[in-house]
Amino acid sequence: MASERDFKDTSNRKINERYMALRGINRVIVAVHDLEKSKEFYSKLLGATFHDANWTGEPFGIHVAISWDAGLELCAPMPGRKGDSAVSAFLEKNGEGVVNVFFGVSNAEAAKELAAKSGVETVHSLDYTQDEIDRHLDGLFKKYEEHTLNSAQQCGFGMTLAQIDPK
Repeated sequence: MASERDFKDTSNRKINERYMALRGINRVIVAVHDLEKSKEFYSKLLGATFHDANWTGEPFGIHVAISWDAGLELCAPMPGRKGDSAVSAFLEKNGEGVVNVFFGVSNAEAAKELAAKSGVETVHSLDYTQDEIDRHLDGLFKKYEEHTLNSAQQCGFGMTLAQIDPK
């Protein structure tokens, strides 16, 4: 497996003297109509354990459940938000399915800059403090920073670049 050092001479990997190594897919986000029914289905099918993360989806009108062990995040419109949530248009057009892929990276800021140089803009970013990680993500990580890109036109799905460092 290539290390960050292996990319130092590759010009498209060098960003402001910082480097970004791809860690692979962290998780996929699946838009669903019924969160509880979908959690039950994927739990039975995959043995997935879900953690409710509604606090992260409320501003977008969605309920969220994340399975770190299965690499799966489920998102459904909140009651009363079926027509205007962040996943409503996708569900209306496509039905249930993959709406976003989280790619793990070693340096989220450098990954964001690389995306910008590639002509893909960031539409949402967050960088949790350790207190937020401890409260909302069960203290599983020492770093959680993500940048969601406007990549649906080019890729057919949303893309998020995330630096998620375990404790």
